[in-house]
Amino acid sequence: MLGTMQDWPLLVWKLIDHAAAFHGEREVVSLTCEGGKHRSNWRTVRARARQCAAALRHMGIQPGDRVATLAWNTYRHVESWYGISGMGGVAHTINPRLFDDQIVYIANHAEDRVLFFDLTFVALVERLAPRFTTIEHFVLLTDRAHMPESSLNLLCYEDLIAAQPDADWTEVDEKAPAGLCYTSGTTGNPKGVQYSHRSNVLHAMAASMTDTFGMGARTTVLPIAPMYHANAWSIPYTAAGCGAKLVMGGPNFDAPTLQELIISENVDLALAVPTVWLSMLQHLEAKGGGLGKLERTAIGGSAVPRSMIESFDKLHNVKVIQLWGMTEMSPLGTVGAACPDVAAMTYDEQLSYRIKQGRGVFGVEMKTVGDDGAELPRDGKAFGRLLVRGPWIVGSYFKGDGGQVLDADGWFDTGDVATLDRYGYMHIVDRSKDVIKSGGEWISSIDLENAAVGAPGVAEAAVIGVHHPKWDERPLLLVRQKDGATVTKESVLAYLEGKIAKWWTPDEVLVVDDLPHTATGKLLKTELRDRYKDYKLPTA
Repeated sequence: MLGTMQDWPLLVWKLIDHAAAFHGEREVVSLTCEGGKHRSNWRTVRARARQCAAALRHMGIQPGDRVATLAWNTYRHVESWYGISGMGGVAHTINPRLFDDQIVYIANHAEDRVLFFDLTFVALVERLAPRFTTIEHFVLLTDRAHMPESSLNLLCYEDLIAAQPDADWTEVDEKAPAGLCYTSGTTGNPKGVQYSHRSNVLHAMAASMTDTFGMGARTTVLPIAPMYHANAWSIPYTAAGCGAKLVMGGPNFDAPTLQELIISENVDLALAVPTVWLSMLQHLEAKGGGLGKLERTAIGGSAVPRSMIESFDKLHNVKVIQLWGMTEMSPLGTVGAACPDVAAMTYDEQLSYRIKQGRGVFGVEMKTVGDDGAELPRDGKAFGRLLVRGPWIVGSYFKGDGGQVLDADGWFDTGDVATLDRYGYMHIVDRSKDVIKSGGEWISSIDLENAAVGAPGVAEAAVIGVHHPKWDERPLLLVRQKDGATVTKESVLAYLEGKIAKWWTPDEVLVVDDLPHTATGKLLKTELRDRYKDYKLPTA
């Protein structure tokens, strides 16, 4: 026997339909790659997204086909993003900060048929185009006046949508794929996480709750976190669903530009990784000017320093909301909204909870387990592997990569080691994987080691993350040289140039006599991290 309510599928395009119907005049503002500021609204974004959907159909794109974007947070990116999923396609956001081989692998593995990209990335796309095996159309997200000369047969986004009428959305099953984002672990190739319409809508609804982002029609939100970072933490979905004013910085991440945007557009909620806010705090200390009407900032990607929370509180009257999640979780898992018990504590007592990663969001079940698989007590002391499950958490990777990722009871192992306390706060103690998180971006220690070991004279290489005052962590490369060889920091870095992303470049290279190993011959990273836990990286 079933309930007697209507079966109303949870489809992504229903979010923007709602925004257009009930919040049509609410602004969508973005800085552009061409320069200047563009003003639109939800009604216009929805209409142009439907034209984009029609253009994709005209190209022969079918439901389920992957369409890639290589773009910043702009109104055109949002339009094309909704247009792709609205015609039944899968919006595949590619991180432009990856190095060439990774971008090529990801695009080919996804079998992307179309690539939408910003002016910023023309040279990159021209360089990589001969290596793409499935992309048929290259669409530049600009107007005719800014179309550059190119070795590629570039299509102009504005011309494409102008040639199409407003068209209906495509009806698909709510469990059909809507988005694709790749995540990189410590070993092997990046793996794709394929979001469904249903998972995205449920995630957006949870994100707008009071103890999550607390968004509504009166909110003016600036997602500095880019759309290629798990859908800008759902903000383009959440803002449409609640009718918030959406403000985007385009290719700009510098503090002066963001400060001006926050002030001029009356932003009251902004979201970014800690490195962005560290730069902002340094800029404000040097130049002043304040942050206008900003009330709250949601910070995720890596742990938020206590000093940063205090600076925002005491100097700028801005409340920091700490987040934790991962691409496999769409990405929200925990949010640092204070429970009544913690809110009643003194300021210093509250800080001891606010530096944790937050409390679980409805829709995310969470537990920690020991080596024997038994659940650990929620006492804030016992730490173990952090497991999660819920309707917006990965069930399997795209094309089955990585094999079975859930245990027999449907739990996903996050790869983090954490504690849970009596109030529901989760605190990351360590990561069971050896990836390095620098400024909210992952750096694979294994990939970096594999690159470094190819340098002349290097017998073995190990990479660990060490503390950095700005980037949270940066890679320290340790190399053991071959007998009779002479290896220097300069020779290794010169070899790595062009083989890895520039921002992966180790801050220091140390030539050591030996590297510790486990009984099975694997590098003993725990000992290395302990050995270099107080190591001070050189400063520029």
